[in-house]
Amino acid sequence: MNEPLNGVGPHKKPWPTDEKYDKELLEHGDRRNVVDEYRYWSNAAIKRDLKNKSNGLHVAIENFQHDFNIGTIVRNANAFNVSVVHIIGKKQWNRRGAMVTDKYLEILHHASVEDFVKAIKDRSIVAIDNITGSQPLTQTKLPRNCVLVFGGEGPGISQELQDVAEKTVMIEQFGSTRSVNVGVASGIVMYAWMEHNYIDISLI
Repeated sequence: MNEPLNGVGPHKKPWPTDEKYDKELLEHGDRRNVVDEYRYWSNAAIKRDLKNKSNGLHVAIENFQHDFNIGTIVRNANAFNVSVVHIIGKKQWNRRGAMVTDKYLEILHHASVEDFVKAIKDRSIVAIDNITGSQPLTQTKLPRNCVLVFGGEGPGISQELQDVAEKTVMIEQFGSTRSVNVGVASGIVMYAWMEHNYIDISLI
């Protein structure tokens, strides 16, 4: 069951003394959208802990049209605790949909696709798009050491990124619409990567 949107109030005294705790939050309460484990922790402490527990996945987003869906993708990246989020193109992006989760992630900016490719080194690039030649997600093993790349809502993955991708993967659909929203698609594919590489669904 979800906890109340207003979070929790001030911490009862005596306060915990570990340096991970934020004194302002202990005194005034923690209204952030974080799991109970991180209540009253500072943002920096949460980011460090998530980094230590991250699953190794990298996610990249092409930012050529200031797409508001970028925030949703970042929020999903936090939910699955990916190691790094790469923003390719414009440095500024619409953070509203991220719901402050970008504070807990390592986010790197690359001015061009070329810069991005140099930065990820030996990681394989898996583009997510429903273009001709895409492999169905249900028939594809997503590599552990990869970067999942998402394009803008509408234009999809740029030709430049298609040219350097190891493969392009599509989400099979069964209705009348041509594509699902890219923010929705990111959550589906990240979960599939987790299922392939990180968790045994049968144990949940």
